[in-house]
Amino acid sequence: MLRRRPAAPKAGPSKTAAHASRPVPTSTPTATVAGFDKHAQSIDDPASTWVVVNKPRPLNPPDYVPLSLVYPEVTYVNRQPMRPEVAEALVAMFHAGKAEAGLDFSVQSAYRSFESQTDVYNDDAARNGAAYADTDTARPGHSEHQTGLAVDISAVPAKCSLDACFAHTPQGEWLAANAWRFGFLLRYPADKVAVTGFTFEPWHFRYVGVPLATQLKSTNVTTLEEFFGVPGGTEYH
Repeated sequence: MLRRRPAAPKAGPSKTAAHASRPVPTSTPTATVAGFDKHAQSIDDPASTWVVVNKPRPLNPPDYVPLSLVYPEVTYVNRQPMRPEVAEALVAMFHAGKAEAGLDFSVQSAYRSFESQTDVYNDDAARNGAAYADTDTARPGHSEHQTGLAVDISAVPAKCSLDACFAHTPQGEWLAANAWRFGFLLRYPADKVAVTGFTFEPWHFRYVGVPLATQLKSTNVTTLEEFFGVPGGTEYH
């Protein structure tokens, strides 16, 4: 999440019209495959790989810092660390993409501290206004990057980095189809802006672990908000 946007936003459908046609978060529990325990991990503890953080659900504490962060042996655009379990899964995913499809990837960004996220948000707000920044940049204390579980991925050679057109690159298409195998979720789908609260980000992948990623795939649920029946949406609380 959560990129620095150019000074002028791209033209396109209004967000109001787009949100009106998209589903809203639901508190109704979703179906699960037999044997899966939706309560096996906390969705409130920021140390949990299942934590749900969004606009109405800030991190607690808001300045949370993961206990352990590492730098896997991968290509970086911005050299930022991630949690060990994320690093292990990411390396396996990058290797599979190379072996199966001949594709190369890089880490655009990963962990950002409360202070770093403050800088990113303030920069976006200064360039485009706070209302616009709130559509694509999380406020500090509300960012998945602060958990150490989120990775922004780009193509090598670079093409459509941090842009919606990444979805149509070979790397973007392969990740969308295969990331779940390695425990990752494409966190901000194009058709769930009203649920997640953020614009489509085909480069932003959130580690949730293979069991939950497989469950989401099996039940055809694409957001954590809908799966766990917790608040989401476009407004900060």
